[in-house]
Amino acid sequence: MSGVTERVRAAQNAVTRISAAPLLVRAAIFVVVFAGFVLAFPAEVLPGRPILFLAVAALLPAFGPRRIWATFTALVTVGGWLFATDGYGRPVALWRLLAIAALLYLGHTLCALAALLPYDAVVDPELITRWLVRSAAVLLGAAVLGVLLLQAAGLGGEAGYQWVTVLGLLVAVGTAALLGWLLRRR
Repeated sequence: MSGVTERVRAAQNAVTRISAAPLLVRAAIFVVVFAGFVLAFPAEVLPGRPILFLAVAALLPAFGPRRIWATFTALVTVGGWLFATDGYGRPVALWRLLAIAALLYLGHTLCALAALLPYDAVVDPELITRWLVRSAAVLLGAAVLGVLLLQAAGLGGEAGYQWVTVLGLLVAVGTAALLGWLLRRR
């Protein structure tokens, strides 16, 4: 019984020490992940119980950013998008695709930031601002590059999609190889 009492007191102590910045980052994780769900899933599926399940799923990475929940919610978002496009025949719109990709990236990077911040951390707001500005720069660059590649694919007709896919695969493999080389270099 004393072990349970001690855990309750430790939890109460932790709750009283929570600071605003880590709490806001975790709230942003919930909002971003939930917005990704709403954009990805078809509107016909959302009313009722599914929206509650998606809200609970969006809370999971906010409470456990170091765990598997960020990956889980990203897979649920992608699955919802595939379900909407294949199962409900929703056309693939560039704005929706870019918005979902941006929300997936923001959810991932906010989970990385939250994983570094203890609940009771005193954080300079400039740190979070710089983190978000850097993330916005990555999102802008990726969106511009994605649109340019889509335009290049549109110029070549049906055959253009194949070489753009191969180019994207080569970029992904090159990035993974570069990151692996940088990790070994340390």
